[in-house]
Amino acid sequence: MFSRRGLIGLSLVCGAGVLWTAALIIAYAFAARPVIMPVAVGFAALLTVPGFAAGILANRRGYQTRQPRRLWRLASWVPPHVPLWAAIAAALTFFGFWLAVVLAFAALDGTPQRRGAEYVLVDHDRETVVDKAAYDRQLDHETQISLAVLGAFAVGGTFLCAARATDHEEG
Repeated sequence: MFSRRGLIGLSLVCGAGVLWTAALIIAYAFAARPVIMPVAVGFAALLTVPGFAAGILANRRGYQTRQPRRLWRLASWVPPHVPLWAAIAAALTFFGFWLAVVLAFAALDGTPQRRGAEYVLVDHDRETVVDKAAYDRQLDHETQISLAVLGAFAVGGTFLCAARATDHEEG
């Protein structure tokens, strides 16, 4: 279904997605906006989604009869040929992105909207008029959430494609 070269290529593309999303999350955290939100999130999705989908499909096809032996061991959830350090690095990076999601959600004060010349944050039918800096900060948090979710999927796609591509069990 997927060639080893194709899976390695998709793993590299997802790896670029990990770097892209991580760099932009850091940039948005420091109020730097190197690219506009639609470009940042759209490019991240373009780097992430194909590799993640291919990784899921390739692993589903290749390991469909294998179940984790022990739920509490990380080594039970990864193919036996994958080094434990690689699985731990992927897991830590994955949870780093989810931590970024949680922190960005915690910093949200409402949904940023513009009403004419006013900047407004709407939270449960309560509207608060804010300045442009507060409005932009809330937009940055929303962008960070989108990028962090895509970054977590990019980590998964990188790991799944690389794990399947390096499995030499098949002939």
